[in-house]
Amino acid sequence: MATNNHHCCSSLFFLLLPLLVLFYSAKSDLQFNYYAQSCPNAEEIIKQEVTNLYNKHGNTAVSWVRNLFHDCMVKSCDASLLLETVSGVESEQASQRSFGMRNFKYVGTIKEALEKECPMTVSCADIVALSARDGILMLEGPRIEMRTGRRDSKVSYLAEADNLLPNHNDSSLSVLSQFQSIGIDVEGTVALLGAHSVGRVHCVNLVHRLYPSVDPTLDPEYAEYLRGRCPTPDPDPKSVLYVRNDLETPMILDNLYYKNLLKHKGLLIVDQQLVSDPLTSPFVDKMAADNGYFHDQFSRAFQLLSENNPLEDDQGEIRKDCRYVNSN
Repeated sequence: MATNNHHCCSSLFFLLLPLLVLFYSAKSDLQFNYYAQSCPNAEEIIKQEVTNLYNKHGNTAVSWVRNLFHDCMVKSCDASLLLETVSGVESEQASQRSFGMRNFKYVGTIKEALEKECPMTVSCADIVALSARDGILMLEGPRIEMRTGRRDSKVSYLAEADNLLPNHNDSSLSVLSQFQSIGIDVEGTVALLGAHSVGRVHCVNLVHRLYPSVDPTLDPEYAEYLRGRCPTPDPDPKSVLYVRNDLETPMILDNLYYKNLLKHKGLLIVDQQLVSDPLTSPFVDKMAADNGYFHDQFSRAFQLLSENNPLEDDQGEIRKDCRYVNSN
């Protein structure tokens, strides 16, 4: 009986999700071309800087995408992630959930270019959003129409980052719940996890699936390869041992991620559970079969994520330096 009640409640929640999505979309005053009058070249400057940085450091494109996930999942898309630890501020970057994140310094490169053109005009939160959009293009992903007009947080949320960000090996049920709490449905969540098509996973987040025995849901030959990449059950985090999410197209945001899941080559627990969970498995099948469908759903969900509870007007500020709250 308890199981039936659980399924009943779950079904009701999923029926209400379209209404939740409408609510989340309607409550924001963000708009397209927000800087058309105040800084007409803002979006072009960001695109150019993202392109330049990609040509010098290709991995920055993945960092921009990850920045948006981490910023927007913690209370608001407000650049709180970028604040460094100073008096009165504990940086979200110190969270265990931020392990392996990098390239924050290059956000400053983008901000400096904007400050030269339009001082104190473009928010760091919009830089996070627009650099992610342009980074996705560098990764051969879809073009996503992005609204702007976010303001920057004056506080950081380290404790909330520990609690609200999905962990590397949370269950699919937990991850679905976390995304649903901000208005993103099951289909959109499966698409967003397709970002695991690019980037890498550190061995420290993998070894429990390899030692002392191999997780039976892993393809045996693939597990042997993973043990070669992660040869010890207790890796030193500072040694930066890692495995690429996708061995064939590691810097292309494509549906090979889903094809690999169907071959039992998902790196994280949540990845592989997408195949075994009856709520998510139909979408895995559809995305594995159709890259265009994956891109369409990724675009829809990514835009929703980018508009999670943005700060507007006097709720926030425009930081001069993305690392620090403006001094009074």
